[in-house]
Amino acid sequence: MKIILIAGARPNFMKISPLMAAFAKRNSIDAMLVHTGQHYDEAMSDLFFRQLGIPEPDVNLEIGSASHAVQTAEIMREFEPICIEQQADVVLVVGDVNSTIACGLVAVKLGVKLVHVEAGLRSFDRTMPEEINRLLTDAISDLLFCTETSGAENLRNEGVAEEKIFLVGNVMIDTLLANRAKADASSVLDNLSLTAGEYAALTLHRPANVDDPKVLSGLLDALEQIAADMPIIFPCHPRTQKNIAALGLADRVESMRNLRIVEPMGYLDFLKLMSAASLVLTDSGGIQEETTILKVPCLTLRNSTERPITAEVGSNRIVGANPKDILAAYDDFKAGRKPPMGTPDLWDGCAAERIADVLIDKLG
Repeated sequence: MKIILIAGARPNFMKISPLMAAFAKRNSIDAMLVHTGQHYDEAMSDLFFRQLGIPEPDVNLEIGSASHAVQTAEIMREFEPICIEQQADVVLVVGDVNSTIACGLVAVKLGVKLVHVEAGLRSFDRTMPEEINRLLTDAISDLLFCTETSGAENLRNEGVAEEKIFLVGNVMIDTLLANRAKADASSVLDNLSLTAGEYAALTLHRPANVDDPKVLSGLLDALEQIAADMPIIFPCHPRTQKNIAALGLADRVESMRNLRIVEPMGYLDFLKLMSAASLVLTDSGGIQEETTILKVPCLTLRNSTERPITAEVGSNRIVGANPKDILAAYDDFKAGRKPPMGTPDLWDGCAAERIADVLIDKLG
């Protein structure tokens, strides 16, 4: 069975790594990797491949940054001849980035089976580009692998046939557990002169948060008060760096001495940074999952989450972007008012192995 795996953006790399490893163990699977180049800089792409032991991509489309429409169209245009040439049995996509839906559309229009890993997640907020990608990819996929029970229930509610749905666990957690010891050896805390448990970690990149000057300024209001209590380490996404300058907020950010902006980190360093943090603030989806396993309190700076299990087990609190709500949640954190933290079912490091077994059983 020939499978083409698609990776395009930083969140995909952590999901592809355990799948490539699981497929390599099975003689009945011939896997090749296509990197669309949606994330193309060294810190967000090449470094991740090296640290996670992902083989060099068989093909790199080198698409680069563009609008959603242009990027999706260019990926489709470049991937179609590869899909035809390789005569693959299966195209496997992960997550919810533009590469996911673009390569998925090419596959199904060529009659190739499409498999979606991390299926069924829903924020129920269609202003998020990722939500559109999730909905469309799930609608055209032949097999759907879910990380949590809400994903499977969402698919059933949308009329997806039961025989297409498989609850297998979370491949991103496979990667975290496999690399935990390596991350523990990272020198990032020493390099930044940090003490474990005495700082917060922050990520911020979603357009709803960083493109609107009023919203971004409000977030800075909250961060300024939190930074009065503890340092906030902020590996700053290129989009966010650009907008801070473009929106005239650079001087304000530079004046916040305890908000320490650093360059984007590799996987192992950032995993170490998160695991030793007292608190994580983020608008990322994957970080909500990683902090759940790390048992680090997380405040999600969004009004909804497509990963509700992280809130249900107690590690994650959805606080939105209103500074009053963020600070109220922070006050609860400081006062120790938080539920006990549990672990979601099947987040045990074996999701990729389950996926490989199902693929062989159903499509082999």
